[in-house]
Amino acid sequence: MATTTYSEVWDLDIFFKNGSASEEFTKHLQVTNDFIQKFNHQVQEWRPTNTPSDYNQLTDFLDLFQQVAKKLRQAGAFVSCLQAQNTEDKKAGDLRAKTTELSASFQSALTGFDQKLTTYDQTVWEELLLNDHIKELSFVLNERRTHALEKLSQKEESTINALGVDGYHGWGQMYDLIVGSIQIPFEQDGKEQLLSVGQAANKFSSSNPKVRKDMFTQWEKAWGEKADYLSETLNHLAGFRLNVYKLRGWEDVLKEPLQMNRMKKETLEMMWKVISENKQPLVKFLNRKAKSLGLEKLSWYDLDAPLGKSESKVSYQEGADFILEHFSRFGEEMTSFAKMAFEDKWIEAEDRPGKMPGGFHTYFPENSQSRIFMTFSGSPSNVSTLAHELGHGFHTYAMRDLHLLNRNYAMNVAETASTFAEMIVADAAVKNATSEEEKLALLEDKVQRSVALLMNIHARFLFETRFYEERKQGIVSTDRLNELMLEAQKEAYGNALEDYHPTFWASKLHFFITGVPFYNFPYTFGYLFSLGIYARALEEGKGYEEKYIALLKDTARMSVEELAMKHLNVDLTQPEFWEKAVKLCMDDVEEFLALTEGK
Repeated sequence: MATTTYSEVWDLDIFFKNGSASEEFTKHLQVTNDFIQKFNHQVQEWRPTNTPSDYNQLTDFLDLFQQVAKKLRQAGAFVSCLQAQNTEDKKAGDLRAKTTELSASFQSALTGFDQKLTTYDQTVWEELLLNDHIKELSFVLNERRTHALEKLSQKEESTINALGVDGYHGWGQMYDLIVGSIQIPFEQDGKEQLLSVGQAANKFSSSNPKVRKDMFTQWEKAWGEKADYLSETLNHLAGFRLNVYKLRGWEDVLKEPLQMNRMKKETLEMMWKVISENKQPLVKFLNRKAKSLGLEKLSWYDLDAPLGKSESKVSYQEGADFILEHFSRFGEEMTSFAKMAFEDKWIEAEDRPGKMPGGFHTYFPENSQSRIFMTFSGSPSNVSTLAHELGHGFHTYAMRDLHLLNRNYAMNVAETASTFAEMIVADAAVKNATSEEEKLALLEDKVQRSVALLMNIHARFLFETRFYEERKQGIVSTDRLNELMLEAQKEAYGNALEDYHPTFWASKLHFFITGVPFYNFPYTFGYLFSLGIYARALEEGKGYEEKYIALLKDTARMSVEELAMKHLNVDLTQPEFWEKAVKLCMDDVEEFLALTEGK
């Protein structure tokens, strides 16, 4: 029995009072700007001597770097929360533009800083990195120096950053504006409601097939009406990115996302190869689910349909208690972190109009606090999303004592922590189900995660790689984008569906995020990588939490291949690890097929 009632609305006033009208936040932006100007001025005045005596000056730069980064991240986190909680908050949009401008200004200053690092001879550089204060940051500093050597001059890179504010990032903000204007009509109890895209998306988990199909019809219509605007937006985002790559002499569009994820192309290719060769059980699952629902084949809008006559619904309180119970079976640190997040109002989960779709975790470094955003309507997938975002939060919590430069973990390993948290909750729930019906529902939700990460994400990756290749030749029309999406979905889902979602490219925010290109494959990497970690956790029991935290602490200071070798003793460029991870997914599928045999 719960002793605490958890709020479904987060507390942002602890950071800056009065939301987008906050005078405190206005002052914060001004102070942040002053810090950036100071950093920029010192970089411009800096004349490296190319000797080990530069140690003190480099240390001062790193301290100032950390201060500026904290303030910028604080500002970005706050604005993200404001925009997510209320899509009609126009002032929040203005603040987003200001923080983007500040970020671009800092990136220009960092470009200059990185260029100065390239002036050191390798011998002197290695000697500098031996100093105590700098040694702990050697991986990150080497990475910055190497990347700078592969880019244009400081002046050229600074110009790109400056033009990107109203160009590149401006198009990203345009997407948010368009999505915020979308309202989807839905009739319930004889009354028509206008739903936000976040509320509408939750209808796809309805047990009523008419509700799902009717909503999908309205969903496709709504996105289709905005498709030309969104096509223009996507084309210009990609065009800007491709032109930058061309200027730098980068031919492979995957160079930047792989670099950002500290990952070899051989690893990515091996992962997709193994997945593609082992999808048949998932196709069988989709066919069996269709049969269970009384359908010849599933359509896109049936993918999230619950099995059984009634929808499995839990309250937010029940979902929170469920997560805490199962986290406690893994370790005390993760449990205490999650309890703190629930009790201290770190989570925005209320189901109400005007919220953005999806879920995310963000971090306020000046307060050492996280915030989690989602819309909780009581489905099993909502509970999974909540656990997922708490996993992100625990990752940042585990790294709280590290230098900020050693906390910039890549997206693929970020998804490892979040997916690991999901696995704890989902696996324990299946094993502790009190009836076969409950077990089947929970197992199905768990398998759906594999469908999402090995099929849906694969479709996104196939679409995006092909889109970028065609965009090199010119603008890609709305109709062609729909065709590319359809082709990718059919391939990724093994032609298992009746109807697909050709405007998915328009409705998925991830294609329009300017800060992270190819916001897709890291999810799949994180999912499978987390399975390897989870298997170790099961073997070792509660005592594994300490090793898990040690792994998380290393996620921002080595490549993923080095991380896997150090903590799991596996080679990610070879098929063995991926085959074992995929097999763990398919074990769930086989159990589901066995339970539903003859039904």
